Amino acid sequence: MNKETILAKTASGRLKLFFTFFDSRWEDLNRKNWKTCIYSDFSAGLVVALTAIPLAMGFAIAMGMRPEQGIIAGALACAVGRTFGGSKYQVYGPTAALIPIIAALYYKYGVANGGTAAQAQGLLVFVSIIAGGILLLSGILGIGKYVKLIPNSIVIGFTFGIAVVIAFSNFGDILGIRSFKDFLGPNVDIHSGIFHKIYLSISNLHIINWWSVLIGLLTFAITKILIRISILIPAPLIAIAVATLLTSTVFAGKGIILVKDIYGSIPNNFFVFTGPTLPTMSAALIGDIIYFVIAIVFVSGIESLLCSTMADKMAENKGTPFNPDKELWGQGWVQIVIPLVNGFPCTGALARTATSIKAGAKTPLAGYFKAVLKLILAYYLAQYLELIPMACIGGILVWVASNMIKPSEIKEVKKEGQFEFLMMIYTAIMVPATDFFTGVLSALIIYYLLKTAYRKTRRKKKYE
Repeated sequence: MNKETILAKTASGRLKLFFTFFDSRWEDLNRKNWKTCIYSDFSAGLVVALTAIPLAMGFAIAMGMRPEQGIIAGALACAVGRTFGGSKYQVYGPTAALIPIIAALYYKYGVANGGTAAQAQGLLVFVSIIAGGILLLSGILGIGKYVKLIPNSIVIGFTFGIAVVIAFSNFGDILGIRSFKDFLGPNVDIHSGIFHKIYLSISNLHIINWWSVLIGLLTFAITKILIRISILIPAPLIAIAVATLLTSTVFAGKGIILVKDIYGSIPNNFFVFTGPTLPTMSAALIGDIIYFVIAIVFVSGIESLLCSTMADKMAENKGTPFNPDKELWGQGWVQIVIPLVNGFPCTGALARTATSIKAGAKTPLAGYFKAVLKLILAYYLAQYLELIPMACIGGILVWVASNMIKPSEIKEVKKEGQFEFLMMIYTAIMVPATDFFTGVLSALIIYYLLKTAYRKTRRKKKYE
């Protein structure tokens, strides 16, 4: 039993371990291999940084925020997460699962409903700090191991549902219209049911810019093909570069909307302090705060621990496995710090973590390299990022959504039995049809009520 295992048995021991920077996460870096290890981490950081810039912009835009907010969030989240987290390999940043949660907050308290972006950001900072505090406390209390009690069927169903939400919520960019509000009509809530959106989309095909659709599909196809060739290729960046070049030359004057048409110039002064603020207090606001806090805690905690588990398996980690409680501790600091510098809640990013491992990441240094390189690249590329067609962002996000649905995971749930499969289907339908909280919470209640009833029935039959 090593020192870390002993410390992890008590709350005071865990707290001491959490403030230990050079822990077992650095065990693969030693005097004999430090040169090759640092080089591998640098290479991994560079590959992920190139991939992450367009993804971070796309996630921010999908949330209703500005592109540069995604850049700062992704870079700084990786630095903070790698400092306080419990995984050797995990890459932190914006993730698809958080899009509908943050988008809902920005829609309700931002410009769309008579507020301002600053007011929405202030409320986001407030709820994120509370969520971060809960995650910190969860780590200290050793709750990390209990997160595994959430059924795999519900996690997969939730992921499937979020993928559907992302795919359909970003059609406005691919279709070449200035906003989904313009497309659906002035009296339609852009966060209305997904099936209603599909109906309205089919009914309004006459206002689509087909050149924009072509650019979106091209971005999706190039990204998909290049990723299949090698995960080490910065496919999103190359796809966006090709599409942007075509838009400014071959398709010039075709009415394709660019990032600058919506957001103006992309600044390169990324660090802007944003403090927490609250609208006028009301019962509805208190209910919303509780909802968003629970949503951020649930998604960031679950996704981060799943990503850490996957990372250890993929890297064939033969040393000390990730620490789930320290991972929650790291997530807590990410949710507290990142929104304060004009970012938003982030968590462990599955695709970028896999890319980092495939590119040779060995220690948390890869995350620090990714953070620094991403900021440097974005600083010098800022003047070109505003020329990206919005259709490219939509194409990238649809690609992200398509990657969230894995046939192998569905087959795995099928093997667990018909009940588990039906719960996956239920969650996958309820999340896009209602919202995150209703879909997941109702699925968990139904799951454990039926499981309890089933066990009682079996016990009764056993004793008869």
